[in-house]
Order: sequence, then structure tokens, then C-alpha cells
Amino acid sequence: MSIKENDRITGAEIFVKSLEAEGVDTVFGYIGAKVIDIYDKLYDSKIRHIMPHHEQGGVHAADGYARSSGKTGVCIATSGPGAANMVTALATANMDSVPLVAFTGQVPNTMIGTDGFQEADIKGITMPITKNNYIVNDVEDLARVIKEAFHIASTGRPGPVLVDIPSNILKAKAKFNYPAQVDLPGYSPTYRANKLQLKRAAELINQAVKPVIYAGGGSIISGADQEIKELAQRAEIPVTTTLNGIGIFDENSYLSLGMLGMHGTTEANLAISNSDLIIALGARFDDRVTGKLEDFAVNADVIHIDIDPAEIAKIVKTKVPITADVKMALEELLPRIREVKRPGWLKEIEEWRKIDQPADPKKAEKLLPSEIIETLYQLTEGNAIITAGVGQHQMWAAQYYKYSKPRTFISSGGLGTMGYGFPAAIGAKLANPDRDVFALVGDGSFQMNIQELATAAKNRVAVKIILFNNQYLGMVRQWQELFYDKRYSATCLRRQENCPPHCSAPGQDCPEMIPDFIQVAKGYGIKGETVTERSQIKNALKNAIKANESYILNFMIEEEENVFPMVSAGGSLEEMILRKDNNNK
Repeated sequence: MSIKENDRITGAEIFVKSLEAEGVDTVFGYIGAKVIDIYDKLYDSKIRHIMPHHEQGGVHAADGYARSSGKTGVCIATSGPGAANMVTALATANMDSVPLVAFTGQVPNTMIGTDGFQEADIKGITMPITKNNYIVNDVEDLARVIKEAFHIASTGRPGPVLVDIPSNILKAKAKFNYPAQVDLPGYSPTYRANKLQLKRAAELINQAVKPVIYAGGGSIISGADQEIKELAQRAEIPVTTTLNGIGIFDENSYLSLGMLGMHGTTEANLAISNSDLIIALGARFDDRVTGKLEDFAVNADVIHIDIDPAEIAKIVKTKVPITADVKMALEELLPRIREVKRPGWLKEIEEWRKIDQPADPKKAEKLLPSEIIETLYQLTEGNAIITAGVGQHQMWAAQYYKYSKPRTFISSGGLGTMGYGFPAAIGAKLANPDRDVFALVGDGSFQMNIQELATAAKNRVAVKIILFNNQYLGMVRQWQELFYDKRYSATCLRRQENCPPHCSAPGQDCPEMIPDFIQVAKGYGIKGETVTERSQIKNALKNAIKANESYILNFMIEEEENVFPMVSAGGSLEEMILRKDNNNK
């Protein structure tokens, strides 16, 4: 539709034209009465619309789209319950700094505050879990607000922004004038580092004996992979990452320590604990990383580079605070860094690598996740995008697939949202149609958003689902095994009314798992197979890879397989429970 300079068009038309002006190519949304005018105009737009089967799934899909592409995800819901169904997913994106713009319909301005049909104060509800939010009270403001929302969501420390639009605004008319720039007094993220602080950081790095680079999700957002690689290689500094930082550094490198924290590697946890300098890059010292805070890296100075000044020194005392974009800061820091070899430090780390003893698949009665994921890595040559839900399978996905590129591991880190992985994979595949995308899910987590099988099937999104079926809420069951004397309260997914009241372990008389995942998938038109034998693993994965449509593999794994290493709540990183320790109990 061509618009003349003086034409007055509806708010719904302004909405669509604004998205087009932002270069939006994909929107995830669920229609309702208060956004019906938007959908009437989307009908003629070239913007691709993907309808999820629950608003939470739609936001997670937009989130996966954003994390895997670096673009801003866009989602739509109607007022009241539709908007409220977005809340968990918006909180997920907020905790992990994901650029999203969420649009919600609202009752007309004149009805706000009257408890009208499907009215909810979504602006108030989401204020603590969004980077910013708006309610549009004048159609003349709509284009400006949308411009500001995209700018805020994608700049500085990214995050979700919500725009609530009363239905009368969508019907009202105004001239379309999409701003070329935004004017936001008080909002001016700092991208360039302070020169004096960079000099101090370089001096500490050049003097350090046992330095460690600690890279988080902010490093990926910044696009700092090459700069981190150069810093690590030039000064021979080992690199550990957070869960959301996975992929920023090639895990096949001799300098890679893998992930640290509660389920981090022995070498990562012990290297941090024995280091004399931590170079924190786009990370926030989450409690799952630090363990017992007063015992965390007690002999280490800290250089902390982060674009969000609120994160610096919030948890851990910082010697050199640098508020800046990680990539830009490292570009200026690198010329100051001397080339160094650290044979003694690396030899110490090599000894720590040998401490943990992974399980031997040949000795297991059922399938082990390690062998499944390692086989997947070999078959995909490490080039797939992996999404994960939350639970044991999430940690196995982080531990056993060797990531070498950013934006290839996508999961809910800060909030730990079950049900995230599968819809996020749909978004990632839509953003990366030429890449293999695998959703690694647990039998508990998958059922949180299992309805999105319809979204994948109807839109022919070829997501491959790897289901780790241990018939438990595995991570909580692991805690019950280790710390609650195997009292498996409310974690067995096979439990039925006629089960013994105090059943504590899997047995021969357990009822069948509900549901039969292969039959459920078949009901949505998705093919798949159940895998029970080690000899079937490779061929089953090959079948999934070859399929040009969605495909599900239901792997029946060891019911009581645990995630090790493990740092118990309140423990220090040096107090890890290892597989060999648990096997000796």
C-alpha cells in the first residue's frame, strides 16, 4: 500500500508500516479481539506471521529467533489472558538479556481501570521483568513509541520491551511519520571503555601468573569471539564460560576449560578457585557460577567488563571496573597485552582435567546421555544449533556437545524456564533455515510446551527433537537422591493412583509412561522413533538428520543417571561431588 505524505491511516496500518520500516521479517503472534485490526493489516503484509499454540511458546520462539540470529524478536498477543500468558517468557528473555519487542492489545482507553472483559494491567505486571514498557494513549505517538521500543530492546544491555496498545488506538487515524532517530534523554549506554581503566587492566593481565578469562552471554551479544580468542592465545590464558556464554570460545582448544559453576567442569572450577586474576567479560557472577560466595576465588583480583554498570561489583569485589561493550573494550585492550607462555599454569590445569571419571556406556543397562550427545556431535561435526530446555538434559547438552561458534547453544540460563527449548528451536530454525537445529528436551520440560508440535508441523519447520526420557523430573530427582535419602516425592512421571505410597526407585512393576511421545507426535503429523539400544543410537540420529521435516527421537535413558560434577547449594566450587565419589557410596 502506497501512502501519500498527507494521508491519515489507522493505528493498525501505522503498526504494520512501522514494523516494515524496522526491517522485521517474522512475527510470532496469537490473534484475539483486541489485536484483530493488526491482523487485518498483516493479512496484506509481506511480514511472515507464525502462530504458536500458546502465547508463552510464541515468545520463546521469538527469543530463540533473536538469540540465534542477533536480530530483535517480535511477538504479539491480545489483551488479558493472552498478554498474561507472555509473562514467564518475557521474564526468561529479561534475565538472559534477549532483544525482544512484545506487542499486546488492550481494552479501549475509556475502559481501562473498569475491569472490562479481558482487561489486565500488563504494563504494571511486566514492569519488573522488561527493560522498558509503554502504553500508547495517542495514535500520534504510536510510530515514535515503536521506534523507541526497538532501539531500547537492541542497544546497551539488550532486553524485552513491551508496548501495550488499546484497541481504539488501532482504529484511530494519523499521518505516518516513522522517526529516523530516537530522542531519549537519560538513556545513553556507554560503549567505549575508560582509557585509564584499560591501562590498569592491561597491567594486571601482564603481571598475572594464573589468569582466567570468564566469559558470559554478554560476550556473545557483543560479538567478541575473535577478540577473546586473540586475548587467550596471545597471553595463553585459559577460558571458562557461563551457560549463556557457551560457544564464545572453541571448546576444542587446549585453552578451553568449558563451563564453570554448579555443574561445571573440574578444571574450570578449580582453575577459577586457584587463579590470581579473573577477567570477567559480559558475565554477572550468578550464584550458579560462584557457589559459596565467601569462598569464591579468594586470591584473585577481578577485572570486570560489562555494558551494564549495575552488574559491576554487584556480587564480587572488582579491582578494575570497566563499563563498556566487551568487543570494543577488548579491541582497545589487546594492543597493550604482551605475548606470554604459561606452561606451569596449563600443566596444573591438565592434571585437573583428569580428576573426573565419565560413565562408561558399555557398563550401563540403558542408554547414557553422554553417548547420545557425543554421537550427535560427531554426525553434525559440531555445526548444529542446539537448544535445550531446563533440567538434567540441559546440563548434558552443555557438557557433551563441543561448541566452537557463538549463537549455537541456546537455553534459559537465569530464570531456568522449563518448556523453553522446543519453541526456541522453532524460532532458531526459522531464523536459520539452512542450519540443522536440534531441540534437546527432557520428558518433563517438553510437556510444558508440547502443543508447539502443531506450530512446527503446520509451518514445516524442520526441528529435530532429541528427547531424554528417564521418566522423572530428573534434576529434582537427583537432589532427592543425593540429599533427601531417595525420597522421590512428586518427581516420578509414571506415578499413578495405584502406585505404592512410598515408592522410592524404578522397578519392574512400574506403570507405562504417560504420554507415549511417539504417538503424540504422530497425532500432529510428525514422525519419530523410540530408541532403547546402544546399537540404534547412530542410525536413529542419522534418520533425524536426513529428515527434511520435524522428527522426534525418544531415547529411553538410565532413570537414575545423574549430572556430575555437582556443587551442592551453599557449597564452594572446590567442594564438587564427582561421579567417582558418588559411585563409591
